[in-house]
Amino acid sequence: MANPMADEMRRFKGSDEKNPFEAMSERFDRAALLLGLDEDLYAVMRVPSREIKVYIPVTLDTGHIQVFEGFRVQHNFARGPAKGGIRYAPDVTLDEVKALSAWMTWKCAVVNVPFGGAKGGIICDPAQMSLGELERLTRRYTSELIDFIGPDKDVPAPDMNTNEQTMAWIMDTYSMHARHTVNAVVTGKPVALGGSLGRREATGRGVLFCVNEAIKRFNLKPEETTVVVQGSGNVGGIGALLMHEQGYKVIAVSDVGGGVYNPKGLDVPDVLNYLKVNKSLDGYPNVDFVDNKALLELECDVLAPCATENQITSENADRIRCKILAEGANGPTTPKADKILHEKGIFVIPDILANAGGVTVSYFEWVQDRMGYFWSEDEVNARLEAKMVASFDELCFAAEKHDVDTRTAAYMMAIDRVAYDTRMRGIYA
Repeated sequence: MANPMADEMRRFKGSDEKNPFEAMSERFDRAALLLGLDEDLYAVMRVPSREIKVYIPVTLDTGHIQVFEGFRVQHNFARGPAKGGIRYAPDVTLDEVKALSAWMTWKCAVVNVPFGGAKGGIICDPAQMSLGELERLTRRYTSELIDFIGPDKDVPAPDMNTNEQTMAWIMDTYSMHARHTVNAVVTGKPVALGGSLGRREATGRGVLFCVNEAIKRFNLKPEETTVVVQGSGNVGGIGALLMHEQGYKVIAVSDVGGGVYNPKGLDVPDVLNYLKVNKSLDGYPNVDFVDNKALLELECDVLAPCATENQITSENADRIRCKILAEGANGPTTPKADKILHEKGIFVIPDILANAGGVTVSYFEWVQDRMGYFWSEDEVNARLEAKMVASFDELCFAAEKHDVDTRTAAYMMAIDRVAYDTRMRGIYA
């Protein structure tokens, strides 16, 4: 692509392999180059539409006031309202939120739902905060963003360390300002407040649907397929449980402190129940214990990193021993690791497809809220499976058509769809 702006735009890109925004930008550049993306569209699509930074004063239980720093990045509106989660963590950064907002744009486009991407975050340690403090933090953060979010503007959702209670507080705060109930302002709400059946399991279920399709390429059946899952939360735990229920041999699962491994297979429901009761996998009987780094290097058919970013890098990619990498987490693999995995012949189900089950059912929730009619869980799951399988098939077709790896193909699909809508709408000036 002859693009005189490329050098200028690459000012975002540096040498830090683990910087999430740089990783997203590098992949965007490669896909845009292969597509021959128009230089003007390239300039528009590579940067966010809006970055919002807020300072949030919160009265703590001690009576003192602490000011927290929060972000909301709205990456793109070409295909519809922005969509993306809100995370609470001590290590939230603007670069991370920017990268995640862009990933949401591409993720929505890959599964062809009419949203753009957004992401939010607050720098805090929720483990050290009371429920009351978290509520006051959430409500003040919502009020700071009140002019920028809404069912037709930007629809938040849960993410790391936030949940359906957090979404209920956001919905109520927004509704108080609107002077009527607006349940479509967020997704991931309690079912009783307009949430969708099947939403909690949707991301893990989406991983399962993608793995079901991927193993066909290796002539494997579930009962013949060994699976290693990094993570045991809403994605990893549910994904491991659903795969176990479908007959997969899940041989390792981890939490933040490390993992348990049994080459003969784990009783996943029992492992997760033990973790729920004991808050740790330490002491679980009849297994070997491995740390999270060693767990990634176990020999298996399917490796599903479902924890956090930058788990597979240039430092360990050559030691990954799976046939299929199903990225349940956002950004678990760095661009430098991509090249190594591709050379090893590992089939990657990229994050912007593998974990798109959550945003797909969030879209279903938003649709149900807008029409005031709710579907059964079986109907939600059937619609999710149809969407994930169709998107997987489109991804494989694009990879073969363009003779590229699956991650590049996913970016090419997404960028092409967003570019088409942007081109058709034009640039308002």
